[in-house]
Amino acid sequence: MLYTMKDLLAIAKKNKFAVPAFNISSHEILMAVLETCEETESPVIVEIHPVEIEHLTDKYIDTIRKAAYEATFPVVIHLDHGEAVYDVMRAIHNGYTSVMIDASKKSYEDNIKQTQEIVKIAHAVNVSVEAELGTIGAMNYSFEGGVDHVVYTDPAQAKDFVEKTGIDTLAVAIGTAHGLYPKNFIPKLDLKRLEEINQIVDIPLVLHGGSGNPDNEISQSVALGVCKVNISSDVKSAFFNECRQFLIENPGIYEPNEIFPSCIAAAKRVIKHKLGVLNTLGKRSFYR
Repeated sequence: MLYTMKDLLAIAKKNKFAVPAFNISSHEILMAVLETCEETESPVIVEIHPVEIEHLTDKYIDTIRKAAYEATFPVVIHLDHGEAVYDVMRAIHNGYTSVMIDASKKSYEDNIKQTQEIVKIAHAVNVSVEAELGTIGAMNYSFEGGVDHVVYTDPAQAKDFVEKTGIDTLAVAIGTAHGLYPKNFIPKLDLKRLEEINQIVDIPLVLHGGSGNPDNEISQSVALGVCKVNISSDVKSAFFNECRQFLIENPGIYEPNEIFPSCIAAAKRVIKHKLGVLNTLGKRSFYR
C-alpha cells in the first residue's frame, strides 16, 4: 500500500505512535525493512538520501514502488534531506510520495522562501513536504550532514514557519545528531522544548538523528508529538558489522546469497526493536 506522508502520519498522530523512516542504501537493507514490517504488520517509511540514490540509481525506484504497491502494510517513499529544487524534482519524477526540502542552514527568511516554492510544486502533484527548522548535529561517518553548533528549534518560530509555508511535517532540532554517537557519550533530548512546540504546532513532528539515543527518550518524544523518526546508522552498522564478521569467519565465501542472509537478519533485529520503541508494531490495523 503506497501512501503519502501526510496521510500516513495523520493516523499516527491521532493514535499516538510514530513511524520509522529507514534509509535504504542497498537492496539487502530494503529487504530487511520490508520483511520485518510484513512480519510485524507495521507501517514504514522508506527513505532515500540524494547520496543514496546516486548509488542505487533512479531505475531502482521502480523496484521500491512495485514492492510498496504489493505490500500488505502502508509504505511511504521519501526523499531525505533534499537541498535543492533539483533533488525534489528528481524525486517527484521518480515517483516518491514525500519529499524533504532542507534549507535549515539558510537564513530564516530564505528557509521560508525556498520551502514555500517546494510546497507549491509538490502539493500540485499530491506529494507531501517535510522541512526543517533549527539545525541537527553531525557525528562521524554520516553523509546526511549536520553542523558543529546546533541551533535548537524555537517554538514560536516553528508556529510561524508552519503557517507561512504550509508544510505537512516539521523536523525539529532538540539535541540529536546524524550518525553514531561516540562511545560513552549519551545524548540528551530537550523534551521540554519539544512539548512546547507540540502545543502550538498542529502538524506531525519529525526527529532526525534517531540512532543511538536512549530508547526511553525516543518513546517520550513520541508521546510529545513526534510521528516520524529517521533511523539510518543503527541499521547499517548492524548489517555491515555482521558482514565483516561473517567474512572473517568464512574467508572463502564470495556468493552474495551465502554472505547476506545473516547480515539481513542482523538488520531485521534492529528494525524490529525500533518499531517497538516507536509503538509502531501491529499498527497496520489502523490503515485500510
